[in-house]
Amino acid sequence: MGKKFNVVGIGNAMVDILGHVTDETLQELGIGKGIMQLIDLERSKRLLRKLGDIKQTSGGSAANTIAGLSQLNMSTAYIGKVKEDELGEVFAKDLKSIGAFYDTKMADPREVDETGRCIVMITPDGERSMNTYLGVTEHLSPNDVDDDIISRAEFVYLEGYRFDGPESKKAFEKATQICKANDGKVALTLSDPFCVARHSQSFEQLIDSKVDILFCNEEELKMLHGSGNLSQALIDIGKKVQILACTVAERGAYVCVRGDTKLVSTKSRSLVDSTGAGDLFAAGFLYGLCSKRDELMSAKMGNIAAGEIITHVGPRLETNLLEIFKQTGLD
Repeated sequence: MGKKFNVVGIGNAMVDILGHVTDETLQELGIGKGIMQLIDLERSKRLLRKLGDIKQTSGGSAANTIAGLSQLNMSTAYIGKVKEDELGEVFAKDLKSIGAFYDTKMADPREVDETGRCIVMITPDGERSMNTYLGVTEHLSPNDVDDDIISRAEFVYLEGYRFDGPESKKAFEKATQICKANDGKVALTLSDPFCVARHSQSFEQLIDSKVDILFCNEEELKMLHGSGNLSQALIDIGKKVQILACTVAERGAYVCVRGDTKLVSTKSRSLVDSTGAGDLFAAGFLYGLCSKRDELMSAKMGNIAAGEIITHVGPRLETNLLEIFKQTGLD
């Protein structure tokens, strides 16, 4: 029997709030440039006061990937926790409006924690510095993982950021077990170098036992490998999974399949905002696999998707990617 969902994502259910700042403002606020930092509710409110014009959209790394796949006409679902509050409603409405199935039970409005939000500060060079208040998404648990949804997924896509929290790790364990028992494949994104540093042992255990497809960038892979040698990291970690896709910014992406590694180059694009580049690379790549393309063609699709998302502010597509694939002879 065929699968109902091409891809089911599990991760941090967030609302992205994006705005432009200067490098001086980052320094003034003590924000590390180009990385994700966890903050509390009060600091999130303080940072928001530093932003003028903002753009607000449902976000979270895996949710961005699911949104990209939905816009590519893939059948998708998402599991992630928000609160029954204003931002929670924004998140749910945005995701459902583009065709993704989303039915995770919202946290009670009497909860002290609020819906998570990621305040993305974009500097003039297009780099984004993410300040994340996790809120109720931190409380994702095995009870939030719907057995039926996972069992009917071709791919289950796990977001590395959500490894923060023991109950969430248990949720991932449950999802991977159900997925594997029903002949699905597990994909994992490492998310961020600091995330890898916090959870390297958990990542290694999951990769060794359950992961079929690993998404990462150069710095994340080297951090996981414990060395500064990208070539050796590709060889060693590439042996552990069926497919390793490692993005290397403007150079494109390395794709390692059964120990054979190739660089898939990409076209240079004008960088406006790098938010969601890795997420949309994964969306394009998974679209390729779901559409029965080979790994190299899938990487080309991933590169094009990442190239499109960096040309405007925010992690959601503003162009018809299917049309672009057709124009470039990929569809």
